[in-house]
Amino acid sequence: MSQTRSATNRSVSPDKPRRYVFVLLNNFTLLCFSAAVESLRIANRMAGRDLYEWRIIGEGGETAVCSAGTAFKLDGDLEELTRDDTVMVCGGIDVQDATSKRLLGWLRREARKGLQMGGLCTAAYSLARAGLLDGKKATIHWENQDSFAEEFEEVNLTKSVFVVDGQRITTAGGTSSIDLMLKLIADDHGEDMANAVADQLIYSSIRTDQDTQRLSVPTRIGVRHPKLSQVIQIMETNVEEPISPSILAKDVGMSTRQLERLFRRYLSRSPKRYYMELRLQKARNLLMQTDMSVINVALACGFASPSHFSKCYRAHYDTTPYRERGSHAARLSI
Repeated sequence: MSQTRSATNRSVSPDKPRRYVFVLLNNFTLLCFSAAVESLRIANRMAGRDLYEWRIIGEGGETAVCSAGTAFKLDGDLEELTRDDTVMVCGGIDVQDATSKRLLGWLRREARKGLQMGGLCTAAYSLARAGLLDGKKATIHWENQDSFAEEFEEVNLTKSVFVVDGQRITTAGGTSSIDLMLKLIADDHGEDMANAVADQLIYSSIRTDQDTQRLSVPTRIGVRHPKLSQVIQIMETNVEEPISPSILAKDVGMSTRQLERLFRRYLSRSPKRYYMELRLQKARNLLMQTDMSVINVALACGFASPSHFSKCYRAHYDTTPYRERGSHAARLSI
């Protein structure tokens, strides 16, 4: 088997296995963790020797519970590591609540040793809170993109499946862990080894850091109309300052009436209604995932006044923004 190594700053000893240290946060996503570990296990099997070893740690050192409710026995507490270790923090739902002061202090202390550190799924939030992504490119699950962008302006947020920027690694979650690990395995032991692991996983569509995490607009909405897709893309990138239907129509070369008919035919709603739903969805994400005031959430989603925002929010979600945030906080405290 040919194992020509790609250019990388990851030094690999031919005799000593590379060690990954997985840090499991409360409510971590099982898929992102298991996909990463399985990739390493299969690489060892394909090589017939231990190319990799791993350790699973977390706060308290006893157990960590994933978002599916399964408890995992940990190998240890947040402990002192060596410079050769690679840290992978595994996040999931309510990552803000799972990112404790103790975790942040540990991340900063270990990062000062020069360790390579990664955040899987939503754990890019933990790295960013620790200041480890300042000036770096990073990614996070699409559902957390709005809140992350609002809170961490110093991070160059992308929509990529995964990002490797120097000693910092981030993924979007789910199967993106496989794509990341295949790249790291290829860097360490060559493309042939990475392809062998992919074959064992029956993973035939390997993505790179140039691939985006979300499905295309036509796939998401189930409609393959180029002008409709173009308008929706414009809407999604202009939530804070909404664009009028007449300008949207002009931008894609049609009349306002034609645009109205297009939305009614394919989406059973007006362009104005669809745009409002996009803005309210972003508002709900910000209310759930950030400490932004309701007024600032309203402004970030294109509402000129809190009262108008509250009225629209209640009409769509049957509750007010204040009650939504309060009920979410109550659920977290249970």
